[in-house]
Amino acid sequence: MQLVDLPWPAVAALPKDTPIIFPLAALEQHGHHLPVFTDSLLLGEVIRRVVPRFEEKALFAPLQWLGNSEHHLDFAGTLSAAPRVYLDMLNGLAENFLHHGFRRFFFVNGHGGNDVPGRQAIFELRQRHRELDDVLFLFATYWSLGSRPWDADPAIVQREMGHACEWETSMMLRLAPHLVGDYKQAPPVAFGTPFTPASRGWITRERSEPGHIGRPRFSTADKGETLFRVFSDDVASMIERVIKWDGKSWNG
Repeated sequence: MQLVDLPWPAVAALPKDTPIIFPLAALEQHGHHLPVFTDSLLLGEVIRRVVPRFEEKALFAPLQWLGNSEHHLDFAGTLSAAPRVYLDMLNGLAENFLHHGFRRFFFVNGHGGNDVPGRQAIFELRQRHRELDDVLFLFATYWSLGSRPWDADPAIVQREMGHACEWETSMMLRLAPHLVGDYKQAPPVAFGTPFTPASRGWITRERSEPGHIGRPRFSTADKGETLFRVFSDDVASMIERVIKWDGKSWNG
């Protein structure tokens, strides 16, 4: 079910264990060859493929295109909600539905910069509602749910998501090739290992002058279809786990 299609009495009448799905993306620079709306376009396609599998079993909020993209602000066209603003927005989205008795929330993320504030948001929500024993707050990034896309297509070179990289460029070639620029001339930009295993605060221009990270020149539309299929299956599998949760167990 799509929230935007329903009148409020229909929402109010839903079982309170109906999972509420919040897709989260961004609008930010994606190098010289991809549009600034890439993250939102890609997650939108993943969600589009997932929605029909659930019909009356889950409620999908509209995609939130404004993300936490402060690290990209050196590149023109980026729009960002500052970290605390973004945290408060995510908290508020869940609070709106908690107010009406809903208890299962899954934030599906499609932008790396949303990861830290997204995890913090569900931490804050759980602490604030510690009196509730049947509530579930989940946050996950769609490409980090466990699949190894290169197993499905051995031609895939990268082993992790970059930025305007082989993976994202391939998905855009599959979804909207008319929006893809000259990716074959994009130089490889290494991921690097900055003080691993520690976590380093960073901004994009420290890592990449053109704005992309990874190896776009290996992109193909066929790889993009594989990636969409794998990632959509992963998101659907997680939603199924949310639906099957018994409302009390630690393990899901």
